[in-house]
Amino acid sequence: MERKKGRILIVDDNAQILNALQLLLKPEFEETTCIKNPNQLSSLLPSNNYDIILLDMNFRSGDNSGNEGLYWLSEILKSDPLAMVIMITAYGDINLAVSAIKKGAIDFIAKPWDAEKLIVTLKNALEMRNSKMEVKKLQGKQQQLSEYIEKQYPLVRGTSKKMQEIYRTIEKVAQTDANILILGENGTGKEVIAREIHRRSKRASEIFLAVDMGSITETLFESEMFGHVKGSFTDAREDRIGRFETASGGTLFMDEIGNLTIATQSKLLGALQNLQITKLGSSRPIPVDFRLISATNKNPEELVQQKLFREDLLFRINTIQIELPPLRERKEDIPDLADFFLAEYTQKYDKPYLKMNGATYDALMNNHWSGNIRELKHTLEKAVILCDTAVLKPEDLNLKGRTTMKNEEDTFHSLSDIEKAAIIKVLEKFNGNVSKAAKMLDISRTTLYAKMKDYGI
Repeated sequence: MERKKGRILIVDDNAQILNALQLLLKPEFEETTCIKNPNQLSSLLPSNNYDIILLDMNFRSGDNSGNEGLYWLSEILKSDPLAMVIMITAYGDINLAVSAIKKGAIDFIAKPWDAEKLIVTLKNALEMRNSKMEVKKLQGKQQQLSEYIEKQYPLVRGTSKKMQEIYRTIEKVAQTDANILILGENGTGKEVIAREIHRRSKRASEIFLAVDMGSITETLFESEMFGHVKGSFTDAREDRIGRFETASGGTLFMDEIGNLTIATQSKLLGALQNLQITKLGSSRPIPVDFRLISATNKNPEELVQQKLFREDLLFRINTIQIELPPLRERKEDIPDLADFFLAEYTQKYDKPYLKMNGATYDALMNNHWSGNIRELKHTLEKAVILCDTAVLKPEDLNLKGRTTMKNEEDTFHSLSDIEKAAIIKVLEKFNGNVSKAAKMLDISRTTLYAKMKDYGI
């Protein structure tokens, strides 16, 4: 036998009505509570979670204004904004009932009521209540998830001149809806900057959706970004919402945008120009509204010259361009970053006593950091885990064999040389295993294959 659900509270000064409703509703719902005096609501509501409240419009003899009912409706909704309140009205008081609905009641029943219709009304209200509670629960989970994700992308404000200029730019553009292109090497913090712009924007309370464009193949682009309808292709077993539609209202961060093929660039440009998409297998256009932030570790102007990137798309995505400097060009920020990561990992691994000495800071300042902030972060995490003393020393960082900043000009002639050398070294380490190499380099396999092709590896 199915368990009865629903806790009903009935508020009416007529004892006969209370008895009749209790007899009618008891077989249908889990619990039915009756009170004659609405003043009891103040003590009942905080300690009881009622699903539905049946509330009379009038309580004092001779008063048919409905003001008491409207007052207690307001008090109930103050206590529980998601309360399902159904007003009980006398025949002919429909105007009063309409006023109550405008003030937050979900429905009304007129005396004398139809028993079957009343039960259907209450069960519909219970479903609505359950749906609202589920939405509230999901919103709570989303809030917790968003807070957790934000902790993974903290902004450590540097003191270097270049970073101060970038912060000033962020302050100027965050409140606008201008499309932004962020440039910088791997590990320089492009997503951190994108999230900071979102946090300061008018869309901060909406979704921030990050998409690694390098991991989306050309054949899956439309399905992933535009969505699809059931049956539009062999494996389309159900309708799917695309990334553009999911990001609508918030911010869409398209990372690795320089890896898109010309064909997918054309599809992307169409969506951005029209601010609408059409799901794969459908003919119905869907409007979208998101703030676009893109990022790439490549030089977009060079890609345009090489016919690898559409110039009109570049114009579309970089109304504002922010170029993040590599860590070796902002080494005055390294101590602050190091202190931040040290604090994070000494807490995480329960080593609050662990400190760094001056020689350790010097070693960090003089390292080349080809992996930038991401490499610095991973280096300090490993050092904290493995350190057995109270002081983190240079040798604990395991920086041996890495090119220092003192001789970098003699070793490499361009950023491409650095990236190519890093890829070759990691591939050699894993005997050509692309999956393991991509994981070590913290990029997708698709991105690594593209880079190997670019560098002729």
